[in-house]
Amino acid sequence: MSELTPQYNWLTQQGPAFGAPGVTPRWTSSVKSAVGTAYAASSRAWYTISHGILNEIYYPTIDRPQIRDMELLVTDGETFFHEDKRDLDHEFSYIDPDALGVRIISRDRGGRYQITKEIINDPHYPVVLMRVKLEGDAAVLGRLKLYALMSPHIDGGGAGNSAGVVDVAGHKMLVAWKDHTAVTLASSCGFDRASVGFVGTSDGFQDLRHNMIMDWEFGSAENGNVAMMGEICANHSRDFTLAIGFGDGIHAALSTTLGTLSSPFEKHLKRFLEQWHRAESPAELARHAMDGGRLLQISHNVILAHEDKTYSGAFIASASIPWGYAKGDDDLGGYHLVWTRDMVQSASALLACGRVDTARRALTYLACTQKPDGSFAQNFWINGTPYWTGIQLDEVAFPIILAWRLWKLDGLGEFDVFPFVERAAGFLVRNAPVTQQERWEENPGYSPSTLAAVISGLICAAELARAHGAEELGLFLEEHADWIESHLDEWTVTEDGVLLPEVKRHYMRIRPPACGEIYAREGCAEGMVRLANREPGEQYEFEAREIIDAGFLELVRYGIRRADDPLIIDSLKVVDHVLKIDTPQGPCWRRYNHDGYGQQKNGGPFEHYGQGRAWPLLTGERAHYELAAGKDIQDLVKTYESFASEGGMLPEQIWDAPDLVREGRPPLIFGGPAGSAQPLVWAHAEYLKLLRSLLDGRVFDRIEAVEKRYAQTTGRRESAIEIFKMRRPISKIKAGKRLRLVSRRHFRVLWTLDGWKTVTTLDSRPIGFPGTYVDIPTEAGRAARLTFTIFWTAENRWEGRNFDVDVQPES
Repeated sequence: MSELTPQYNWLTQQGPAFGAPGVTPRWTSSVKSAVGTAYAASSRAWYTISHGILNEIYYPTIDRPQIRDMELLVTDGETFFHEDKRDLDHEFSYIDPDALGVRIISRDRGGRYQITKEIINDPHYPVVLMRVKLEGDAAVLGRLKLYALMSPHIDGGGAGNSAGVVDVAGHKMLVAWKDHTAVTLASSCGFDRASVGFVGTSDGFQDLRHNMIMDWEFGSAENGNVAMMGEICANHSRDFTLAIGFGDGIHAALSTTLGTLSSPFEKHLKRFLEQWHRAESPAELARHAMDGGRLLQISHNVILAHEDKTYSGAFIASASIPWGYAKGDDDLGGYHLVWTRDMVQSASALLACGRVDTARRALTYLACTQKPDGSFAQNFWINGTPYWTGIQLDEVAFPIILAWRLWKLDGLGEFDVFPFVERAAGFLVRNAPVTQQERWEENPGYSPSTLAAVISGLICAAELARAHGAEELGLFLEEHADWIESHLDEWTVTEDGVLLPEVKRHYMRIRPPACGEIYAREGCAEGMVRLANREPGEQYEFEAREIIDAGFLELVRYGIRRADDPLIIDSLKVVDHVLKIDTPQGPCWRRYNHDGYGQQKNGGPFEHYGQGRAWPLLTGERAHYELAAGKDIQDLVKTYESFASEGGMLPEQIWDAPDLVREGRPPLIFGGPAGSAQPLVWAHAEYLKLLRSLLDGRVFDRIEAVEKRYAQTTGRRESAIEIFKMRRPISKIKAGKRLRLVSRRHFRVLWTLDGWKTVTTLDSRPIGFPGTYVDIPTEAGRAARLTFTIFWTAENRWEGRNFDVDVQPES
């Protein structure tokens, strides 16, 4: 579709637009007031609202934005020209509290007129509908002209788009296309005039801004950053419906859009609301909300709306592009991707709301995206294609935990989950404890939050293994979890903290890999963390003991540590000293000190560097901890709710500095949203789980088997083994422990404790997908030098070197 297709009645007599290809395309604000879609899976379109207008619309899957925005322009042709998003004041509400249909009343600041917009989806087809009602002073209304202006960004990009004006059955319609996707803009009353052009040069906005009159009527604009504008028929400009329809080709978009407009808006609205009423949130959770249950219902609907309708069970992180107004076609990802971590949080929250079938859909989707080695991509498109390729061990552990939860609820149906779980557990065995990236996706090493998920995932996998008759595998996984747990403090705690003078011993955000370990950077300095996203000229390397986050609270959440553990309490003192921000709404916390992912200090967008801001999500995590500690958390729940926008959207980050007025941009308000993602679906999931935790009187995410094994015991659990892997060799072991050699490949080990005078040979024992292993015993209380070498049986070759491990008795 690179040229105007001949079978359509294109208004080519209007001529081609000038100024190709237009300005460099950019996206728009990520601070959404609402995200909406029809509840039915057949209606494959999702819309977002920001600054009183439609922003990105996604089609045919929720990871494919197709337009930048669509707004109204208003002029009397002589004295004023108003742009909807900048020049009018907006009042937001939902048409129905149980549905994602939106009502926006936009008022002229001079009091001359107001526009009411009601926005829904066709309940069955990929068409977004906007019913518009114009009211005001009769003398003024008689002179007003309304225009609909839309900027296509088809298939996720603003470059290479084409647009044209077409006559269909006597009605002017606007069409844009790229490759095999097309979008149509139409009005129930038709357009008196219509034009397409290149953004910044020949588009309708430039035309009207010049003299408040539509002088240009171009019939085509091809291969550029295009915009389309239609003048609403004067006889119907006080009450009409706009439709934005999509299709696999021009004909599909035109016929779908016109078909939708052939039925009255009220009929679509009635069906739209009836569908959403089937998705009512659990009323019992509302008893613990501080806002009467409003955010409960919105959060429930928001999570449901972020599931794709073609790839069933796929949930994206957010229908937004953080700091989109500063990003162009070269930044394709945004947050409209699947992150396994975020997705499991969404599925778990819906499980907390009793939606077992939805959570099972998420699990089976993950089973379809699992890699052959048992892992998952860092994030990926809805069709499973990886976007970023980092390895995050918590993203491998979380699906195991979800599978365990469904199993405990007898919610797996006929899905045989064991092979899926065994593969994921095998990946954890082979790769833990060092993760390439922790949950903030930046640094490798030993992370308390990551290891909390890994330990919990292994224990859940062990229970599932035993339930499937794999007793030996179950014991193996438990012992692996015990080994990690027994080293948690050694790996993740500093004994010489510098952030709060009275607290020397506390958890660190992450301990980097030692030189020579997997993922250690070349030329690494021992114990130094290199931070990304730091402003040019700022320090970017710090000692691990200088950086803290609250990720260690995951140890309490899942049941590995008690809430009253002295190390947890001391670490929280440091967190509050360094990361806590007291906002007008209440306390909020930054991710970690020296974080550079956030709005720049001058209020500018994050562009490779910035200043990490406070995350409402972390207020929810803190509330969960305080609940575990037996505290009253009503104030924290109220604070969490107060971070939501007018449409109930929870932001990823808030502006945590004094109010800042910026030229050409909305002001940044202390405690209000910054420019990153809004909504962050993970934050909505945390809120739902918080209400469920309050209902249950215990943390919903708590894993009974984990709590029983660790948090309910006194002190730290002692492991009977030490693990040796080729990717992470060790040089010492406590006498009396078994040295466990683990590998994916079969091997034979020859070992000695007396300098090869006595040699023992052992063949590795297969343990399923985790691989094979050998246990070498040591004698309690006896010092020795354990030396061994390895023969790789399948390859018929020796490793060609010896390994020495010092056996050290208790001091």
